[in-house]
Amino acid sequence: MTASNPDNPPKIQSVLFVCNQNAVRSPMAEALANRHCKRRVYVESVGLISGSLDAFSVAAMQEDGIDISEHQPKPIDSVDTSLFDLIIALTPESRDHIAKTRTGGNFELEYWPTPDPSDGEGNRNQVIDSYRLVRDRLEVRIADKFNFDSK
Repeated sequence: MTASNPDNPPKIQSVLFVCNQNAVRSPMAEALANRHCKRRVYVESVGLISGSLDAFSVAAMQEDGIDISEHQPKPIDSVDTSLFDLIIALTPESRDHIAKTRTGGNFELEYWPTPDPSDGEGNRNQVIDSYRLVRDRLEVRIADKFNFDSK
């Protein structure tokens, strides 16, 4: 892992978002980053294991004009993490896994604690609100990170 110099940040060419199942948070982050980066950065997402794409994630992203309905969740062992110069872990488990397994090489690991919106309770409107909150927080963070304006 390399330390970042805030005065002269390295040019990011590829980013990998990692969460637990690649079913909620990381596919949302991947889609938002693709929108903001406009092909200037290669973006992919994986989970520690592959789960099933969450319908509320699809709905929350659709509200924002992004279709992730064709996303196929992938486990982390399906990609070569050494190809990414920035890995963004969205869960403590994914952060710990990357820190233990990705050694050597020149890359940056960032941890963006992101709550699991599927833990939300209540009626459908209350649950979808938790997905919207995660989507909106990720969008702000991504726009900030890549120095692009939101929308």
